[in-house]
Order: sequence, then C-alpha cells, then structure tokens
Amino acid sequence: MTTIDTGTNELLAEVRDGVGIMTLNRPESLNAMTGTMMDAMPPLLEDWESSAEVGAVIITGAGKAFCSGGDVKGFNAKGGEGGPSGEVDPARVDSQRRNQRATVGRLYSFGKPVIAAISGAAAGGGLGFALAADVRVGTPKSVMATAFGGIGLSGDYGVTWLLNQIVGPAKARELIFFNDRVRSEELVRLGLLNWVVELDELPDKAFELAKTLADGPRGCFSRMKANLAEASVVDLDASMHAEVQRHLECGVTDDHREAVAAFVEKRKPVFRR
Repeated sequence: MTTIDTGTNELLAEVRDGVGIMTLNRPESLNAMTGTMMDAMPPLLEDWESSAEVGAVIITGAGKAFCSGGDVKGFNAKGGEGGPSGEVDPARVDSQRRNQRATVGRLYSFGKPVIAAISGAAAGGGLGFALAADVRVGTPKSVMATAFGGIGLSGDYGVTWLLNQIVGPAKARELIFFNDRVRSEELVRLGLLNWVVELDELPDKAFELAKTLADGPRGCFSRMKANLAEASVVDLDASMHAEVQRHLECGVTDDHREAVAAFVEKRKPVFRR
C-alpha cells in the first residue's frame, strides 16, 4: 500500500493493489466540502488517470457519511455562500467552473472505472461526486438528497445533469424541487445504488469490485467508458460510428489475444498491468 500526500488531511489517498482510494475526511461535519478539499482533488485525479499503478478508483467518505455537500455553517458565518454583498463575483464563477470540471467532471469522464462507496448521506454538491462514479455501493444507512432547495440554492457540481441522466427528467424534477431523502431500497430501484451491503462490509465490497476492474483489461474498460459517455449525448448512428473504432482497437491488443486464448483454454485470463 502506498499513502499519497494530498497536501491536506481533508482528503486522504492511498493506492492498494492497483486501486486508488480517495477518502473525503471531515467526519465531524459529515465530510462537508471545503475549498481546501476541492483544490486537493484535481491533481490527485490527474496523477491517477495517467498512472500505470492505478487501474480503478474508489471515492468514499470517512465516518458515517459520504459527503453532505457545501459547508452550510460556513455559509452562514460569512453571510451566505457568496458573501453579504448581494453581488456575484465573476472570478468566483470562473474558479468554481474550473473546479467542477476538474472534480465531478473529471470523475465522470475518468479513463478508468470509478466506484463510490456510500456509507451514509450523500447530499447537495456531495451527491454530484456519488453520481459521477460509474457504479455505487451503499449500506442500509445510505441516503441521498439534493438538499439545495432547503437552503435556497439552485444546485451545482453537476447534480441536475447527472440525476437527469440516471433517473430521467420527471423523477429528477421531483427530487430537486421537493428535496426528499431517498433511502437505500428506493435508491436501488432508481438505479442510484447498484449494491447494498452491511456497513462493516462496505470497504471490502468496494475494494473487491474495484480490484476486479483493476485486474481486468484496462484499455478495454477505458474505451467502454468513452462509449458510455457518448451514449448520453449522441444518437444511435453516431454512437455506432464511434464504437467501431474503439472495438477494433481492442481487437489488436495483447489483452484481447490473452482473453480469447484463455476462453479457448478454459482458464482465467491474466491481463497486462
């Protein structure tokens, strides 16, 4: 296991057996987001996306929550999220746009599989990080809420778009306007959770899933993710046009040759790392 110095204790990181594990680490505030935490994430993701040591990523939260979103107590202390002036700071708009692209945006388009391990609450902007993952594993205590309307905000960190993609426009509107707290059984039904395990099983389950992917054909998974990302924004003909190139690129790799040989020989394939 390799521990990574992110420059702050608010974001912990390690690489274990091909899996990068990123932990939001403010358990006393349900891992509420801060500028320090958000600034530490982009360089870590950039390094892991290009690293041969990392084949899959887990994002999780310390303690009993995943991430409760923005620091509401901090907003109140400074007279609101944007301060007391009543004017929007253009520099703040530009800065947050860059950070959203480099965090939630990068997780969504990340060239390797991403798993969110959600022990408890994922709310507000924190919900964006959960939804940006490829798959999500939770517990009976997992709960999701958009939360924005309850504090008079319209939403950020991609929550609106991601919800719309996963649950559809009608349900997304319900969740955003009425801010219902959705629990594990309903989360599975809606496709917002893929698996539910007991709390003490969550780290092992998430790692098992991530290691399975990290040990798999990494170039193939990267191309699968590109296909899936395009599928949400292009029509069928454009999707099929693009997927052929990626499919045939896989067909000339050592991983493909190993997989078909293993199939014929009735053994487990051993992919390149």
